[in-house]
Amino acid sequence: MTNIEPLKELLRIPSVSTVHQGIEECAEKVKEFLEEAGFETQIIETKGHPVVFGEKKGKTDKTLMFYDHYDVQPPDPLDEWESPPFEPEVRNNRLYARGVADNKGNLMARLEAVKSFDELPVTIKFVVEGEEEMGSPHLEGFVNDNKDLLKADGCIWEAGYKDVAGRPTMFLGAKGLCYVEFRVKGANRDLHSASAVIVESPVWRLVRALTSLKDENERILIEGFYDDVNPPDKEELDLVDTIPYNGDLTKKILGIDKFLLDISDKEAVSRILYASSCNICGIHAGYTGKGSKTVLPCKAMAKVDFRLVPDQDPEKVFNLLKAHLKKHGYSDIEVESMGPLWPAKTSFKERFVTVVKESMDAVYDKEAVVYPTMSGSGPMWLFTNVLNIPTVSIGVGDAESRAHSPNESINLTDYEEGTQVIKELINRF
Repeated sequence: MTNIEPLKELLRIPSVSTVHQGIEECAEKVKEFLEEAGFETQIIETKGHPVVFGEKKGKTDKTLMFYDHYDVQPPDPLDEWESPPFEPEVRNNRLYARGVADNKGNLMARLEAVKSFDELPVTIKFVVEGEEEMGSPHLEGFVNDNKDLLKADGCIWEAGYKDVAGRPTMFLGAKGLCYVEFRVKGANRDLHSASAVIVESPVWRLVRALTSLKDENERILIEGFYDDVNPPDKEELDLVDTIPYNGDLTKKILGIDKFLLDISDKEAVSRILYASSCNICGIHAGYTGKGSKTVLPCKAMAKVDFRLVPDQDPEKVFNLLKAHLKKHGYSDIEVESMGPLWPAKTSFKERFVTVVKESMDAVYDKEAVVYPTMSGSGPMWLFTNVLNIPTVSIGVGDAESRAHSPNESINLTDYEEGTQVIKELINRF
């Protein structure tokens, strides 16, 4: 059985990037683990959190890269955790801790696989950043400054899981992201709510502005938003038709009666892969504590994300959003882009994709399901579009891993199998 003590050691470091907690300590620990495995390492400073880079030469110059991140999401709400988030605990063959599924479990499974070789058949590189959970704002600069260092023939991305039916999955791309913060100001201080008859509420103004962004059928109403969407070709759609999906089981796990717009399972898969979205991540205004407080808040804010598909440009979408607000009379609302991500994609016809799938099928008892892209976002575009490296995302999580939520976990059997997959891939690569 794969040793999980190094993983536990990494999980004990609360490397929460949004509040700059434990960052340097965690970067040093990753560097230490890489060096113990025989890697030549360096911590490369950026304008934000440092990137840990490691390289270990193999029998050939053919190079396989692993992209991971050592930062994690905040553990809140703490009272919903059954055990402390940074004190890893095993229960019923599952390891619980913040970051175990996203992404420290994947990082350490890959490193454990590399350590099993007396001599590597190929060269291995690790790129481990510390800002993924806050949108990787400085990774683009790092990539542009280190293109020669980052040359590789294939890259395994940071995320992956088994689906609700226990089938391993692989993803060949990621959606783009335009993440925006809205800020609305009213009076110069909070007022008694009796003033609501003569003083405009910034909360109502924010709500009305948000309502203008999409209709009840989920169509985004920003003029020009869909102009650059590049739909998949027939061959890719034929691949999508082979994807098994159990909507009833998904709904049961999520505790919901139906999907948005009451769509079918087939439509659900299509939307997961190819639908752009406009989602309100959070709203904050006024009094939200226990009991009542009759107040007219003086300010309101909301965080909104737009998931984007090829070939939508997040910077263009942000400009279209500002034009939309101005056209509809909301030019006074402040909007700030929190870090754009472009859509990314590797063709399913790439030989690298075939090799990854063969490696998975050699280990798992169920055939791997290939998704042309994923519903989430990340800086994968820097590797596919800038470095021109075929990139595939696989990992050790499952449908119950609860990444970004309390009680995040992985199944230790999946951790073992995920390690074996990487061993297979290194041999076949």
